[in-house]
Amino acid sequence: MKAIPIDWQNISTVFLDMDGTLLDLHFDNHFWLEHIPKRYAEKYDLTLAEASKDLEERAATIVGTLDWYCLDYWKKDLGMDIVSLKHEVAEKIAVRDKVVEFLEYLRSLDKRIVLLTNAHHKTLELKFSYVNIEHYFDRIITSHDIGIAKEEDGFWDSLEKVEAFSREHSLFIDDNLDVLKAAKKSGVGYLLSISKPDSQQKSKDTEGFIAVDCYTQLLS
Repeated sequence: MKAIPIDWQNISTVFLDMDGTLLDLHFDNHFWLEHIPKRYAEKYDLTLAEASKDLEERAATIVGTLDWYCLDYWKKDLGMDIVSLKHEVAEKIAVRDKVVEFLEYLRSLDKRIVLLTNAHHKTLELKFSYVNIEHYFDRIITSHDIGIAKEEDGFWDSLEKVEAFSREHSLFIDDNLDVLKAAKKSGVGYLLSISKPDSQQKSKDTEGFIAVDCYTQLLS
């Protein structure tokens, strides 16, 4: 696996996404595409196909917005306790391979490490109760604190109001290509994607963004 050259001397802040970047996206895909449709069908006496279609239509109206990521929104919209349902399949929450080594490497370089996620506060609380990486971050910022999703115009301008950083001297790693495109448009200096956010799926086309297969590629 080829190393990915990074000009660490020119980087002061490392922004890291959570789901699909540091954590395996398999949990989230399984939860939203399999577990929720099953429980939704049971609750409202629907077939699995009917439940999946209804959920897809609901999601399509809010994709890319804060509501898409908001557990309170989905609890109200579906009439279901989303957090409790997540706990039912929480054994699938997992840190991606070599993430801990990468975080320790960043600390050895004395970089500021910021978790930058669209995840809802309740999602953060739940996941950090199952995986032990929270202590590696100098700061944890969710877009719900900012008031705008990472893929929306104006996110990085809003972020600068709460976090001091230089866009030119920042590295941002995220598996969401729309998020990366917004960051590129906003002038973030160094951008990386993830080739396989979900360990159970094939590698994806990252549309020109350099993609990390394993974090050992960055340990040099």
